[in-house]
Amino acid sequence: MEAIVILTNLPTEDSAQRLAKQLVTTKIAACVNIMPPCLSTYRWHDTIETTTEVPVLIKTQRCHYDAVERSIRACHPYTVPEIIALPIVAGLAEYLGWIATETTGNP
Repeated sequence: MEAIVILTNLPTEDSAQRLAKQLVTTKIAACVNIMPPCLSTYRWHDTIETTTEVPVLIKTQRCHYDAVERSIRACHPYTVPEIIALPIVAGLAEYLGWIATETTGNP
């Protein structure tokens, strides 16, 4: 089992909560943390943009990445949403085991 954390940002807390519920219900994520809104500044089409976004941290297995990405893209209004997967290189064995147990969905 290769555990990963997937990072994304959604425009509202409601959209983040809907995504979290879907991912955990379908067992393609063990846990989704919805962080407090933050201010993001970025360049888009040669214009500097600043907007409020809701950061989301998704704990899952590498084999579920494609399904998680599809779920994010299906509910995300951005043309190019941030979807970044980071490997978990070390962690409490019991917690990593829990991720494996809770993510039994079909990838």
